Amino acid sequence: MNTTLIAIGAGIAVLTGIGAGVGIGIATSKATEAVARQPEAEGKITKLLLLGSALAEATAIYGFVIGLLIIILLS
Repeated sequence: MNTTLIAIGAGIAVLTGIGAGVGIGIATSKATEAVARQPEAEGKITKLLLLGSALAEATAIYGFVIGLLIIILLS
């Protein structure tokens, strides 16, 4: 198989990191706004923010692993 196509496929798979980064950034800004409006709910907001960030980061890691698998198995 053509190595250029393999590299393009791996690059597309790793692009999931962009979505995760944007999602975590938006979630962090909304959590900051929520704490500013209601400081007594900071503990609950922080727990939900960490859970959401972990799930979003997991999708980025899955994309990275798929990219590595494409490179390793198809080269």
